Amino acid sequence: MRGLETSVVKLRHEVFKEVAKVAFESESGSVNDDIEAIPYKITPTEVPRYRESIYRERAIAAEQVRLAMGMSLRPADRPVHITAGLDQSNISDKYYEPPLMQVIPSACDKCEDNKYEVSNQCRGCVAKACVAACPKNAISVVNGQTTIDQSKCIKCGKCKKACPYDAIAHKTRPCSQACGIKAVGTDELGRAKIDNDKCVGCGQCMVSCPFGAIADKSQIFQLIRAIKKGDYVVAEVAPAIVGQFGADITPAIIKGALLDIGFKEVHEVASGADVAAATEAHQYVEEVVSGQLPFLLTSCCPAWAMLAKKQFPQLIDKVSQSLTPMVATARKIKQRTPTARVVFIGPCAAKKLEASRASVRSDVDFVITFEELAGIFDAKNIDFSKYQSERSIHEATGAGRGYAVAGGVASAIEKCVKEYYPGVEVKIEHAEGLEECKKMLLLAKLGKKDGCLIEGMGCPGGCIAGAGTNISLEKAAAEVKKFVERSSKPLPAKDLYEIDLP
Repeated sequence: MRGLETSVVKLRHEVFKEVAKVAFESESGSVNDDIEAIPYKITPTEVPRYRESIYRERAIAAEQVRLAMGMSLRPADRPVHITAGLDQSNISDKYYEPPLMQVIPSACDKCEDNKYEVSNQCRGCVAKACVAACPKNAISVVNGQTTIDQSKCIKCGKCKKACPYDAIAHKTRPCSQACGIKAVGTDELGRAKIDNDKCVGCGQCMVSCPFGAIADKSQIFQLIRAIKKGDYVVAEVAPAIVGQFGADITPAIIKGALLDIGFKEVHEVASGADVAAATEAHQYVEEVVSGQLPFLLTSCCPAWAMLAKKQFPQLIDKVSQSLTPMVATARKIKQRTPTARVVFIGPCAAKKLEASRASVRSDVDFVITFEELAGIFDAKNIDFSKYQSERSIHEATGAGRGYAVAGGVASAIEKCVKEYYPGVEVKIEHAEGLEECKKMLLLAKLGKKDGCLIEGMGCPGGCIAGAGTNISLEKAAAEVKKFVERSSKPLPAKDLYEIDLP
């Protein structure tokens, strides 16, 4: 469903837009009433737009509004206003109340998970290959049609593989299927349930749910309040932003729109990626090639790094100590302007968790996604044609901008090694998607990847496939490729890490 303007995508956009409008336009005395009215703006008539009833539709919208305000869902066992706790969110300071990803109970359709069922495609054939393939005699023939006894079925899938008509359906829950680390289970009522001890916040479950039953928390309300208050708010923009608001909407145009909204400065996160590429190139040669470390894990993807720390704690010292591009860029901004409030604008939901870590809070004040920024742009009625003459941003090299695509991190580091240390061979491995990342970490743990520089990306495709993106993976990859090719410099300087890291 990625890149399609589905009803779920439209609904999320409406919620972000309306919350942003309240943050921009409402006075302190009317905020509560204006927030309570949002579900009625989304469903203004007695005809539901997305659900079977206006009551359920508004109830779900109310929960989405709360999450967009950074608050948790309301309890199901007692009456609570949409705005309960709003006084803690109606601030311009960083506000975050974990967990990040939450299942909205009233929106979950209780999808069946891991069940094999015979469909009407069954031809009642003579071969009965499905019956012969079943190791538990769970399949029988009733009135010429096969049927599966669920009490005997062990979910092995052999019947499905054997059927020549593909008449046996494997029912899976989209959100749990999208989670490569099995963090999505089932509660006592059959609804999806996220195990927060396993979850790394990548958001793939959220974008895979066709009912919009999973949503993450947002800081757009607090960010806008900071802008309205007059804080010196600075945007750092991830390279994956190219193409996210239209093929002709360049980073320069987006910069103009951000300045018009109230941001004081706009910088490239790719400049921080340049620092990371140079630093990790030196670290690979000095520690892996020399034999001090068996291998080096890149640090830029928070979902990958969190997976390593949660499930492979013995590998923590193999994760590069280089600052992530988000943090390196933010730190550089705050070294120059200590009073700045830094906002990371990117494709990644997991960056919200990274920014909430105690070691990062002083560097990054807010994190919003491209999806959330689209809501802000619409709330302000931004006309991109006004900014055609805005000056481009030239702060990063092609290497740093290439971080947006899977394989781009390792490629940048490899090119830096070859430039800085001629003749040194780099052994590259990379994994994308949490399931493949977990396999890679296991192989590394077992000593199968010694000598390697290992790049991990929690989202299949890399940052351009993050949960907060607006366009398809194919379009995003093409836009980033052009962005990299247009860069005035291909690689960061050899001594960049010595200059920019404290």
